Amino acid sequence: DGNGRWAKKRGLPRKAGHAVGAETFRRIATYCKNLGMDYLTVYAFSTENWKRSDEEVGAIMGLLENYLHESIEKMEKDRIRLKILGDTTALSPAIQGLIDKTDAIAARLPGCFQANVCLNYGGRDEIVRAVNRFAAEHPGETITEAAMAEYLDTAGIPDPDLIIRTGGEYRISNFLMWESAYSELYFTDVLWPDFSEKDIDKAVAEYRHRDRRFGGVKA
Repeated sequence: DGNGRWAKKRGLPRKAGHAVGAETFRRIATYCKNLGMDYLTVYAFSTENWKRSDEEVGAIMGLLENYLHESIEKMEKDRIRLKILGDTTALSPAIQGLIDKTDAIAARLPGCFQANVCLNYGGRDEIVRAVNRFAAEHPGETITEAAMAEYLDTAGIPDPDLIIRTGGEYRISNFLMWESAYSELYFTDVLWPDFSEKDIDKAVAEYRHRDRRFGGVKA
């Protein structure tokens, strides 16, 4: 979070902040891969972000389209799987086509580091879509937690151990609401475009000192 504020502080248009934020994602994803992490998930565009100006939404979608083109060219070389999470049906046909191509390439990279990008994503919307899909395929049946997990956008992806919120906001803003039940939360005032490898190290160091009990009591 904080792309727009980063740009405003520098007298730049908001789209400039999103451009730098996209570069931050590329850099942080590579760093997390090199640290030996298996997954990184970023919240790129929420279901609520459509309320922003047409100019800003267009700029974000343009950056996304460019990133998808680059990923198609680099995924196999970089050994990074890209996965888009969210309701992609509302996206342009061009972007949907690029997502299909990245999915096909990702299928050829089992076991590689995976970067998940939440696009047109909302935690509540994800849960509603999952329940509706289950109900359509299993009419009259009662859904269970295990079944629910299979119908989420994150099916097959472990729940996040650590959620980092940048930009000085102290809420998760509809992000991975089902999956974050026992995630550790880390908040920082650093704006996303300024977020660095050192900031990742700091967050991970604090996470390692957390006592994770998952609702139980340690002996």
